Amino acid sequence: MELPDLRQVRSLVAVAETESFTKAAERLNVTQSAVSHSIRALESQLECTLVERSGKRVALSQEGTVLLRRFRGALGELSKAGEELAVLRRWGQGRLRVGATHTLWHFLLPKVMQEFRGLYPRCEIHVESGDTSELIELLDKSEIDLALGIGGRGPGWTRFEPVFNDEMVFVVSPQHQWAGLKEVPLAEVEKESFMVYGRNSETYRVLRTSFESVGARIRPSLSLGDMGAIKEMAKVGIGVAIVARWIAQAEIDAGELVAVPLGEVSLSREWGLFCHESRHLSMVEADFLRLFRKAAGEISH
Repeated sequence: MELPDLRQVRSLVAVAETESFTKAAERLNVTQSAVSHSIRALESQLECTLVERSGKRVALSQEGTVLLRRFRGALGELSKAGEELAVLRRWGQGRLRVGATHTLWHFLLPKVMQEFRGLYPRCEIHVESGDTSELIELLDKSEIDLALGIGGRGPGWTRFEPVFNDEMVFVVSPQHQWAGLKEVPLAEVEKESFMVYGRNSETYRVLRTSFESVGARIRPSLSLGDMGAIKEMAKVGIGVAIVARWIAQAEIDAGELVAVPLGEVSLSREWGLFCHESRHLSMVEADFLRLFRKAAGEISH
């Protein structure tokens, strides 16, 4: 059976309780014809008479009385749901299940989580860390509800909301021979050994594909899963690192590292939020995303 819509439910309850189409319309703040139409549509849908009219008197039929009991219960549950949502807004309860890449957890999300905890001190928080592809697998298994990662290759069942873009650069120690260059020739790139983020990561895949598109290959001599370690290696002259500028901005400003553009590759990544395509963000999740956008805006400038 096709389920009644909420307008029909409210119309039948209002008519039963006021014993009048006119008073029911006043209670619902709609026209009398709208109430009549809802009742007639419901009767047609259920193939029975729900409201019996005798002169000015309006009463429910036996079928209408059966529905009334159920409809009142349904409206009561909806009212309770509204009250529970009000409690969430007032006391910061609820649940946040979010996954993000190691880089985001290390460099950007601690401040976001601090502000979020201030807004929702009683929220149940569950976090996961991994590469973008790993997070999407967790999303598919419903182990997390939101995933923060690099866009571009999300499956069809996901929705991606862009948040910010970053630029990948070479970073070297001030003593490195590339430190004074505005652009590194591709021939020199192929001679160098690089320190890169995990070879199975989305970042490395994008890097390799981007250099191959201009006819060059990069040779990773050291693959690490920690951007902090990669920067430290570059500082002491172990080699050339490829990182996002914002990740090394503090060291660049302090003169500990020098950023050199990738040249012909000119690679940027798009970061954002993945969730199931049909998902509507809860108030808690929407506030988390807002704080993430705010933090990303600060590092993008």
